Amino acid sequence: MTDVEASKTAEEPAGTLVFRLGYDGAAYCGFAEQPGQTTVAGEIRRALETFLRRPIELTCAGRTDSGVHAIAQYVSVPAFAEELRIPRSRWMRAMAALLPGDIALGEVYHAAPGFSARFDARARTYTYRIATGEARPLLTRNYSWWHRLPLDVDAMDRAAACLVGEHDFKSFCKVASAVGKPTCRNVHAVSFAREVQMGEELIAFTITGNAFLHSMVRTIVGSLVEVGSGHRDEAWLSGALAACDRQAAGPTAPARGLCFMEVSYDDGVLSVCPDARA
Repeated sequence: MTDVEASKTAEEPAGTLVFRLGYDGAAYCGFAEQPGQTTVAGEIRRALETFLRRPIELTCAGRTDSGVHAIAQYVSVPAFAEELRIPRSRWMRAMAALLPGDIALGEVYHAAPGFSARFDARARTYTYRIATGEARPLLTRNYSWWHRLPLDVDAMDRAAACLVGEHDFKSFCKVASAVGKPTCRNVHAVSFAREVQMGEELIAFTITGNAFLHSMVRTIVGSLVEVGSGHRDEAWLSGALAACDRQAAGPTAPARGLCFMEVSYDDGVLSVCPDARA
């Protein structure tokens, strides 16, 4: 440990740095750090530790699986007084230089000591995009699931209504991750929309909730596609939810169609990092 690192260890954090980041998850084994694997958190940690010249404690708003993308992932780091005086423009330049090209810093915030990007989050929003039709998507192929066959979006929308509210979502999560852990979550809203991205038509399913289980959104999407394809009726999804059994639900949709879109915090908790005075 260097003298600088030792002095930091003895000092109490004066506040919290909060970073809003986006990433293309294709090259990563998920967000969370894993020994011997390339992860989003590992790259972010490396960049921040290089810039701050000290070890850091990194907390994220929500872990994403291998291949899942993000527009607004939030991470928090306890910070010392001089680090809170670093201007926004310097952060933006430094992270552009230190992060790989498929991870980007969107904004820098300050928060009070003890703030946690994970535990202070009130809601998280994900969007899953699906391309249908005989023509393979080209420019959106890495960010959508090409399903080929048409989908009855109205039927999927009606079926998804049963998900809103507080339920046990054990049927829609990875079996191993549910062992000995609570599986109740509160889904605030679900919706379907038709989008045009780079000239290609997509079906976008958006879901907001207080928190999500491992593979929960992707398994919900895979189950909804069973309904939209006509393989299952609309009432089947409600029965699958009530069963609390992974085998009762549909397949897990591919990771590439899922994007972490937004995190909600209480008003006034985050303040944008000021820039250097002119």
